[in-house]
Amino acid sequence: MTSDRIWSKLPAGTREALVDGLSPSDLQSAFLDVSRERAAKLTPARVLDRWRNDRFVQPSQTDPRALARTQARLWDLLPDRFAGVELSPVTPLGTCSVVSNIHQNMVLSTMRNTEVASDPTNELALEAAVRRRAGAERVDLATCQRVVRAQVNNAPGMSAHFELFALVSSARDTGSGRTEAELLLDHLRYWYAVLGEKADLTFTMFTPSAVRERIDDTVRPGLPVEFVEDTERTKGAGYYAGTAIGVGVGGNELGDGGFTRWTADLLGDAKERCLISCVSTEGLTALSAA
Repeated sequence: MTSDRIWSKLPAGTREALVDGLSPSDLQSAFLDVSRERAAKLTPARVLDRWRNDRFVQPSQTDPRALARTQARLWDLLPDRFAGVELSPVTPLGTCSVVSNIHQNMVLSTMRNTEVASDPTNELALEAAVRRRAGAERVDLATCQRVVRAQVNNAPGMSAHFELFALVSSARDTGSGRTEAELLLDHLRYWYAVLGEKADLTFTMFTPSAVRERIDDTVRPGLPVEFVEDTERTKGAGYYAGTAIGVGVGGNELGDGGFTRWTADLLGDAKERCLISCVSTEGLTALSAA
């Protein structure tokens, strides 16, 4: 492995000392010293070269004026029950790998015991857990955030950073899938309001549960558009807890969502229910311009 080759160049025990031998604050100080000394050796030409060639820093190809119009519309259509949250561009180290079991290599870790935001739903779940613990009977949050992901995507027009408009709702289970049905209706009605009659709203049951019955007798009758079961979907089978949803328009996939165990795990309460959903604002902007 590449990491083994790198560690072999350093004195024995270095890895153990960095991982377990230093406190988080001491490790941060050591990394900052290294970063400062490396930065001092850079030239303007080398910084410009990184600006041109590093996929993490290259600007988005989307016109920010068009993107701002999309953002404004998404906020204008958002129901009052959803509280808007302006998230920090960084979040505690482990937010992705601990909350949602995404490999740490898929996020951009910093030298200050944080990581660059890679999924706003993870952060909203943390905030939802805080508010639920404080006594809120139900929490509904929304945000619009530019995120960075480390995995390579060679698709045309794709960069390492992009923007997502996300919803997260959390409440305690009342039995028979009723809580899940309420959360689904609120999310799906919003995405229908955003996308209109051409909205493609789908669901997949990865695990049999009472939610399937509530979809038929509560969710489907409560939506002005068809809610189609996607029995072929496998994406997210190990990520979502039971039920996943797809959000698109006119055959174009724009977003994703589903139930997770995040607030249940964060609060240590198996009765907690958490629904997440999000769409790409740049994808929505591109479709609006077509």
